[in-house]
Amino acid sequence: MDNNKLVAVLVILLMKSSTAANNYNVVSFGAKPDGRTDSTEAFLGAWQAACRSAAAVTVTVPRGSFLLKPVEFRGPCRSRITFQIYGTIVAPSDYRGLGNSGYWILFVKVNRISINGGTLDARGASFWACRKSGKSCPVGARSMTFNWANDVVVTGLTSINSQATHLVINSCNNVIVRKVKLVAPDQSPNTDGLHVQGSAGVTVTDSTFQTGDDCISIGPGTRNLYMSKLNCGPGHGISIGSLGRDSKEAGVENITLINSVFSGSDNGVRIKTWARQSTGFVRNVLFQNLIMKNVQNPIIVDQNYCPANQGCPKQGSGVKISQVVYRNIQGTSRTQQALTFDCSRSNPCQAIRLHDIKLMFNGRSATATCKNIKGVKAGVVMPQGCL
Repeated sequence: MDNNKLVAVLVILLMKSSTAANNYNVVSFGAKPDGRTDSTEAFLGAWQAACRSAAAVTVTVPRGSFLLKPVEFRGPCRSRITFQIYGTIVAPSDYRGLGNSGYWILFVKVNRISINGGTLDARGASFWACRKSGKSCPVGARSMTFNWANDVVVTGLTSINSQATHLVINSCNNVIVRKVKLVAPDQSPNTDGLHVQGSAGVTVTDSTFQTGDDCISIGPGTRNLYMSKLNCGPGHGISIGSLGRDSKEAGVENITLINSVFSGSDNGVRIKTWARQSTGFVRNVLFQNLIMKNVQNPIIVDQNYCPANQGCPKQGSGVKISQVVYRNIQGTSRTQQALTFDCSRSNPCQAIRLHDIKLMFNGRSATATCKNIKGVKAGVVMPQGCL
């Protein structure tokens, strides 16, 4: 073999070894793709090896079904990590197997993490049955949670049958969620699609939410959230709140939702606050280019939320709502009242703008009810009766 050929072979071997060194397959760490063998320790082994790597690294979950018990992938790690999932990750068949921790797959203090592809199946049906029976049940596990993580990308992931919320972004910065599909039956309790709170710079695009609770719920301390090209329904719509449960609470600001479709959902776009004193606020929100198909409450602000009427001594919400724009929202309402602004008596909604709204009920204009609201309208606004 001449020198040139020898060099070429050596280069190929070096490239293969470096690729292998930067790719940790969970099967190499003992995971079994049979859906029955507990692969939790194997996943943790692959994670720990990846976390120690000085170079960018991939953890691969190949085709097949992998049983995972509650697991915590903890950082900080030395470099960027990509979870490339080709198969399905399943939870234990007995709902008690996810325990009382409140999570199934948890990422903590991890920076520069990507989750690509794959399916999560939390097998939530037996847990929902427990909830509905009124028996004593665990708290319910969120399928995938990111706590205190930065520079996160979740793309191409499907999550089905979560016990509770499918995907949680908590106290994170710079997160992209793209082309995800989060699905649970419409009667499954508290199976929110995505919950975001205490986070800044989150982008959610090109995704589908079909759930038993909110498609997306936006909690206190969320800033600079951009949502586009979403399909929501069945489910409870996209909700800012509930907010104002605590007297001292971080506000919500710079929220954008555009170019999205709601189909058969219980709400369209909702802002919901407790009827009690709070330092919270909602400001600078844009809802634009939205289509409602047979939606129960296409546009709703409810500042009198108080389950069982307990803990709301003056029935007045302290959460200040201002600078909310509703533009080019059209379609059909499942109920005659399509537009509801039930704002706080003590802190009326300020600078609300309705621009080109056309919501129909049974072939004619729907109705509106508005309390404690100040703002302007422009273009055609149907139903009338507000501002």
